[in-house]
Amino acid sequence: MSTIPITLRGAEKLKAELHQLKTKDRPWVINAIAEARAQGDLSENAEYEAAKDRQGFIEGRIAEVEGKLSAAQIIDPTTLDASGKVVFGATVDLEDEDSGAKVTYQIVGEDEADIKKGLVNISSPIARSLIGKEEGDVAEVQAPGGTRRFEIVAVRYE
Repeated sequence: MSTIPITLRGAEKLKAELHQLKTKDRPWVINAIAEARAQGDLSENAEYEAAKDRQGFIEGRIAEVEGKLSAAQIIDPTTLDASGKVVFGATVDLEDEDSGAKVTYQIVGEDEADIKKGLVNISSPIARSLIGKEEGDVAEVQAPGGTRRFEIVAVRYE
């Protein structure tokens, strides 16, 4: 199995979710199943079926999160020394050459990506075009509306 890059913040978020699933959600659904069983005939018991479905979802999510954490290569951006190059975990300030609009993105793993928060997936077109570049370089991104050019204003590791 290959490793999956993830930031320290992303790994902590997955660990917190796993803790929630194991300590709160799993016991709750076990209790819900027990209560539904106590009502008698299981063949026509909607609460029992719903609780069993929820249990299947929780157990599947626990297995998925455990698998991701076991394959994770945790990268702490604050400890990176990439000599100003854009690498996984770097925060990059960009300026659109056409519009002059400024944006800031951090390159993160698939599970952490949230474009509204400025977190872009390492495998996204913008991240792929930025990797290896330095401050002052221009990155060309193939966007749905055509090619866009961004100047790299700053690269930070935070």
